[in-house]
Amino acid sequence: MKKSMRRIKALTFTFIFMLLFASSAFAAVSLAFPKKVGLGEPFLVRVTSDKTLDSVSAKWLGTTVSPEIRTWKGKNISLVMFGTDVLADKAGKKELIITTVEDGKERKFSRKIKVYNKKYKTQRLTLPEKMVTPPKKVSARIQNDRVEVSAAKKTQTAERMWFVPFSRPTKGAQSSPYGARRILNGKPKNPHRGLDFRGAKGAKIRAMADGKVILVANHYYAGNCVYIDHGNGVVTLYFHLSQFDVKEGDTVERGQLIGRVGSTGRVTGPHLHMSVSVQGRLVDPRFLLEKSTDKLLGL
Repeated sequence: MKKSMRRIKALTFTFIFMLLFASSAFAAVSLAFPKKVGLGEPFLVRVTSDKTLDSVSAKWLGTTVSPEIRTWKGKNISLVMFGTDVLADKAGKKELIITTVEDGKERKFSRKIKVYNKKYKTQRLTLPEKMVTPPKKVSARIQNDRVEVSAAKKTQTAERMWFVPFSRPTKGAQSSPYGARRILNGKPKNPHRGLDFRGAKGAKIRAMADGKVILVANHYYAGNCVYIDHGNGVVTLYFHLSQFDVKEGDTVERGQLIGRVGSTGRVTGPHLHMSVSVQGRLVDPRFLLEKSTDKLLGL
């Protein structure tokens, strides 16, 4: 009887030890992300492990990103930015998939994030008719612009050069907000997918984060424009410039002069239109100018 009891105790101890060991092994990875976000809002996802992470990948709305892994206070941390586009996406529960590899072992986490609708204002503007309904002779130019823009927005580089909140691009006050429903010359058009800043012609425009200039061009609608890659799928866009102070291939620092406010392209007057592309989706820049990392993680 005593022998049987000792055996039961030994088996019980072994079972508890195995449970604790398994629990410890599987508790190594923690995830932080918001449970709900508004349509058009950017957000952050953070993966933290007390073990060495061989790799991390995150999938959201069909796009997979492999964010950089950094070490901080003895832990391995990976931070990635995602978001939704007021034009391209819809409200509903969306799946976030995180895949980690530790010591050669792959683990997959599936989570749901609720994307809810937001109410955006309506703007009625009067513009030269050629900027609302372009003449056929510029169709090829507009198509070429779109190809360049699409390639720039899809840029993926491994190093993350950004941190939030971003730096303001210019001193002017904010005017037209992201998401505004545009009616141009009485015709409904796509919503405004950027943030406008007032400014006199020649006012300074500065980079919002460290990065690399990947496109400097003159486009039909955007006018003189600059695109800066900040790493891990985050790209900032600056439109309607009167002057360029950088060229393609330049490495820039946060706050560095990149151009001047102008009125080139489709405009009603001098101003800066600024957009932020996150994994190819244009999100509301205001959140990246005003929110901390914890706020964008939903903490």
